[in-house]
Amino acid sequence: MNKSDVREPFKGLARMGYSARGVIYLVVGALAILTAIGEGGETTGSKGAILEILRQPFGRTLIAIMIVGLVGYVLWRFTQAIADPDRHGRSAKGLAIRAGLVASAITHTVLAYWALQLLLSQMGASDGGGSGSGGGEKEAFLATGAGQMVMGVIGVVLIGVGFAHMYKGWTARFEKYMSFPPNHRGWACPLCQFGLIARGVVWVIVGWFFIDSARRAYGNDIKGVAEALDTLRTSPYGDWLLGIVAAGLFAFGLYSLLEAVYRRLGV
Repeated sequence: MNKSDVREPFKGLARMGYSARGVIYLVVGALAILTAIGEGGETTGSKGAILEILRQPFGRTLIAIMIVGLVGYVLWRFTQAIADPDRHGRSAKGLAIRAGLVASAITHTVLAYWALQLLLSQMGASDGGGSGSGGGEKEAFLATGAGQMVMGVIGVVLIGVGFAHMYKGWTARFEKYMSFPPNHRGWACPLCQFGLIARGVVWVIVGWFFIDSARRAYGNDIKGVAEALDTLRTSPYGDWLLGIVAAGLFAFGLYSLLEAVYRRLGV
């Protein structure tokens, strides 16, 4: 078996991973848009999106496919970080980007594991027992000085990731990794820019939540994407702000689907 025989199945998993991420953000964005225009919906994050998918016809099958996709995405992120197919290098900037890829791999590993537990529970293979004490131990740790420091560091990292997304969107640096057909560039590039900037805004808000929780010692009150969207909704011109960012998150979902098709996977 030559190298290309090994690569192609792996590339297929990576593209499934981008697709899975895209579907999650499409659901998050669509639900938030409905909330902003007063047509129902809700502000939610990745887990809420997966729960919404599970409620749909053939939900279990869809979640099983999503889990495979998320595993593929995790493998691709680790490959990006370790093998460096995108040639970020070993400079301070390059290592920071690669560290961010590792963090992305870890967070999506947690999401895939959570989705798997949810699927097994729905299939009657798991009663979810024993999870409560783990959650209590986590909250107890986060309420300590070391836990608050960890939350503060995570918050700073998330804010950095958010600004990196906004910079990547504003400068359209993603283009060098994409192979858009010429007749798609006119709409695809602005769409991707909008999506990246909106996701960056959300991560900056989430990062601030972590820092604020650390500062106030609220270890048991960690907030995420859903709370970030709620913050936008309750601010001045909240419906407009929520609507714009929600549309941006929907656009980020489309950007992820475009990555599934047009991303150069240099492995």
